[in-house]
Amino acid sequence: MKRHFTKIIVITLCLGLISSYVISTFRGYSKNSSDKQIPETTIAFKKEGELDILSKENKVIQHLDIEIADNTYEAATGLMYRNSMLENRGMLFVFKTESEHAFYMKNTRIPLDIIYINKNFEVVSFAKDAIPFDETSLPSKYPVQYVLEVNGGMIDKWGITVGDKISYQKI
Repeated sequence: MKRHFTKIIVITLCLGLISSYVISTFRGYSKNSSDKQIPETTIAFKKEGELDILSKENKVIQHLDIEIADNTYEAATGLMYRNSMLENRGMLFVFKTESEHAFYMKNTRIPLDIIYINKNFEVVSFAKDAIPFDETSLPSKYPVQYVLEVNGGMIDKWGITVGDKISYQKI
């Protein structure tokens, strides 16, 4: 009888522990995302170079501090997860060879102007005011080796046109 009573207590304790674990696990799970605060990933700007946008007459239109995306991971991530960017900043994508490229705004929270630049550092096309989170393809239309992303509206504000150039240096 004593042995039978001990088994009942051990089984009851085990069931109690298992029940507590299951209940605590499901209590943390919610089908309604408004019940939980999901932290937002953010990435801070890291100055990796400086870039000048030059007119056809080689006059500086705008000077920028830039991040440089020159590997597969950085090119895929771009300016995703940024809540804002100062007007004098941008990201320069550097590709090993010149070819047609297309960009999109997946996980990008801020509107961007995308400037497509050939191997001779000349602006060949652009996409103005790309819409945050929009996954529509924004093609270069021409072979490019560089792509510069800046805040939306800057192409018009700075008066950038096809044929303008860039000059940049890593720091």
